[in-house]
Amino acid sequence: MRKTDWSHIHEAKGFHIYTLPLAFFSFLYGIGVRIRNLSLKNRGKKLPGFVLSIGNITAGGTGKTPAVIMVAEWAKAQGYRVAVLSRGYGGKIKKGAQVVSDGKDILVGPEVSGDEPWLIAGSLKGVPVVVSPSRYSAGIEAKSRFDTEFFILDDGFQHIRLERDIDIVLSDAQSPFGNMHMLPWGPLREPLSGLKRADIMVFTRSKGGSPCCNNRFMTGKHVFTGDHLPDKIIYPCTGVESEFSFVRGKAVMAFSGIARPESFRETLEALGVNILLFRAFGDHYPFTREDIIKLEEERKAVKADMLITTEKDWARIRAVAPDIENIALLSIKFVIKPDEHAFFSIIKEMAHNALGR
Repeated sequence: MRKTDWSHIHEAKGFHIYTLPLAFFSFLYGIGVRIRNLSLKNRGKKLPGFVLSIGNITAGGTGKTPAVIMVAEWAKAQGYRVAVLSRGYGGKIKKGAQVVSDGKDILVGPEVSGDEPWLIAGSLKGVPVVVSPSRYSAGIEAKSRFDTEFFILDDGFQHIRLERDIDIVLSDAQSPFGNMHMLPWGPLREPLSGLKRADIMVFTRSKGGSPCCNNRFMTGKHVFTGDHLPDKIIYPCTGVESEFSFVRGKAVMAFSGIARPESFRETLEALGVNILLFRAFGDHYPFTREDIIKLEEERKAVKADMLITTEKDWARIRAVAPDIENIALLSIKFVIKPDEHAFFSIIKEMAHNALGR
């Protein structure tokens, strides 16, 4: 069965054969979101500390995970007692709270925690990661176990059950809001009027450009641009790490199952990688050992030097194919450019006001 290309549908303008049914379900979805937001307005619980949310208004593909890691590393360097709170999408935690990392050791795998919390936990030292369907429950667990004072909500913009001191919303600079319609017709998770709750807008994958768009709901917001830059090459089966320049000129077979796999391909091409074959899978695709063996056979057939994928994909591969030594990962870091100092100054001032220091 051919897989539906939702990214293409969410970008398409005008009317197509699928427009009417998708518009109908989009209308129903929009009604549900508005009723939910009105019913929960001013009913959020408050955690004992400073709460910062990093999220988006569209479905997937804006690079929240590297941004969460960047802010958590900064906050820890500033001396705050930090924890990351996540709902654990794709994991097995249905109630209560689970500590994924205590800041020293990773305590559960991605099959329990979900891909993103596990990746965040593996990238942060000295920062606990806690998952729960209720960010409030996760925060109380973090406060009890680690005396956390600086809470970072991963993908928290729509989680209005919890009060926050600052909302950071990421949007892809190449197509900030797609075709401007709500799911499933378009990529919007809620109406654009939801941006009124945001304090900071960051347009990601900006490639050094200026903020790309404006609308009436962004009036008075702090607006920044950011980029996802290659950091290093990791062979997870052997633990070998190299500078990202290691892959320049190499013949590779690349694959990915993230929201926007084409962005991964573009990053590799910008590094000067010779991509002999590229396989795109669905977002959060559940890789099997047979999938990886087939990919390795294809790599050999095209005579590529290596298989290369993303860190997020490895979270779903490690349990089924931990012994394929030719798999390499491209590690990515997120940076605010060019006004990083101004970005963190806003957060520092608001944290100071909330915590009294």
